[in-house]
Amino acid sequence: MLSVILIWLYMGFTTFIIGYGVLRVITRHLPYYAGYIGTADVYFMCGLVCVTVYAQFFSLFAGVGLAANLILCVLCILTIIADKKMLVASLRRLVFPGELGFWAAAALFFLFAYGTSRGMIHYDTGLYHAQSIRWIEEYGVVKGLGNLHCRLAYNSSSFALSALYSMAFLGGQSYHCAAGWLAFVLAVVCLPIGKSLCAGRLRAGDFARVMCVYYLVNIFDEMISPASDYFMVLVAFYIVIKWLDLSESGERMILPYGLLCVLGVFLMTVKLSAALILLLTAFPAYHLIREKRWGETGTYLILGIVTALPFFIRNVVISGWLVYPFTQIDLFDVVWKIPKGLADYDAREIQVWGRGYTDVAQFDMPMREWLPGWFGTLAGTDKILVLAAAGAVLALLAEAVYLVWRWRKRQAVPQGYVVRDGIISPALFTAQATVTGSFLFWLCTSPLIRYGCVWVYLTAAVVFGGIFETITHGVPGWRWTTAGTRAQNGSVSPKGRAGLRWRSMAGCAMSVAAALLLVYKVFALTREITGSYVNDYWLVQKDYENYETCAYEIAGVTFYCSTEGDQTGYDSFPSSPAEAEILFLGDDIADGFRAAD
Repeated sequence: MLSVILIWLYMGFTTFIIGYGVLRVITRHLPYYAGYIGTADVYFMCGLVCVTVYAQFFSLFAGVGLAANLILCVLCILTIIADKKMLVASLRRLVFPGELGFWAAAALFFLFAYGTSRGMIHYDTGLYHAQSIRWIEEYGVVKGLGNLHCRLAYNSSSFALSALYSMAFLGGQSYHCAAGWLAFVLAVVCLPIGKSLCAGRLRAGDFARVMCVYYLVNIFDEMISPASDYFMVLVAFYIVIKWLDLSESGERMILPYGLLCVLGVFLMTVKLSAALILLLTAFPAYHLIREKRWGETGTYLILGIVTALPFFIRNVVISGWLVYPFTQIDLFDVVWKIPKGLADYDAREIQVWGRGYTDVAQFDMPMREWLPGWFGTLAGTDKILVLAAAGAVLALLAEAVYLVWRWRKRQAVPQGYVVRDGIISPALFTAQATVTGSFLFWLCTSPLIRYGCVWVYLTAAVVFGGIFETITHGVPGWRWTTAGTRAQNGSVSPKGRAGLRWRSMAGCAMSVAAALLLVYKVFALTREITGSYVNDYWLVQKDYENYETCAYEIAGVTFYCSTEGDQTGYDSFPSSPAEAEILFLGDDIADGFRAAD
């Protein structure tokens, strides 16, 4: 646990300083938004994205180890020297959410450090996560690495982040604390839920926070593993929660929405299956283009390109494909390209595995045939959540029809008449459409709960939560009567007061239900922690799990493969589940591989 705390302090320092510096540069060219930029989590998340992009670029030239960290520290020192006074002033103005603020965040820091120091290592970590991270640590990016093992071509920016902060260059073990750090940041972001529950006034963002806490409890004993799924889900939660906060406050500036869209680009580099999060860009793009703010539009495009560029470059170098294992985009004819047949097979295997069966020959099975069997294999809670998400899809369709009807009615009203507006805000509707579209995409492609649980959780929370928010609170910035009209001079009719009482009761009922869910999950987590408690890992984090392997040689270089099963762990390096049929591109493994003829 102590090792986790020390690494987190280093992560917190570097990500905060880098995030502060980058945001200072951005806000010199774009309208400054003090309220959004002033919260601690924004600096940490911006810095996290920046250091991940930096680690990916660095991996194109060398292993991500001591040199990468030294350069990162130099950049932090230069940032402090360049803007010391403003940095100190920003530190003093930092805001920690929730009633207890800093002290609650501190308590969560130690709690999540405890969880990250021990727990269960994900199966796929022993299969390829640990090996992918070690390749980045020692060699950076290697041509045709996917030919050694196709799963090593599952490029994720999260692996570069894990390699940067693994501290393997110290000669001890390779630590894996980044997922736990991100979980801690999300836990701090969820702190305002306590105030909302006590006040009995839940909004759409609060419903999303409830589901985020639900997820954090579920992975508390798993976040020790550097699985890309955890990074993807946590970043997706962060984007949606912050977006809803902006919508609920009636925010009209483009900057915070634009920055969240750039974070959406980063999410795509963590796991490509989350690419539909980019539907959020429709909201800021519409306003920027309508107002002809071409300079700002170009700035956001450049930020997005810089964020995604190293990811796609690494894809091409590792696999020969721009987006492995999808061969529909075939732009590069390189000698180390993974054969098309193998890539297509891999893509189909991913999809059928998510649908609950293993025979790739059944890839073309119609959805109506595999869906009932897939649904039957879900756990009870997951079944309820999937059904709730499906109901939310229907609710969103009804909401869209209603919005179109209201818009047409507004257009038909003669000038000088007042229209009763009481509708969903555009920013909120954009979030609802984005999570719903992501849920449907996940459901129709590879619906393994682990792959897309965030969309299952968020679809119902955001759609129904948004409708509930509009009914009980109205459009941000206005007071509402039961008739849906704006209150005049702060007065509310007797009928309006009755409606407000009904809304208050509904809000309290929802708050009690959410509170009971959270209390149950926290109680279950506490019981699990106390039941499995052992006095270990207080100093050093639990290491990767390793498995028995056997050695074989290719061109005089020793490789390893599994003797039983397909997991090899971290220590047996380089390794693959079975003996690889590859040829070297040069004299050393750093030169890369190609498939054997």
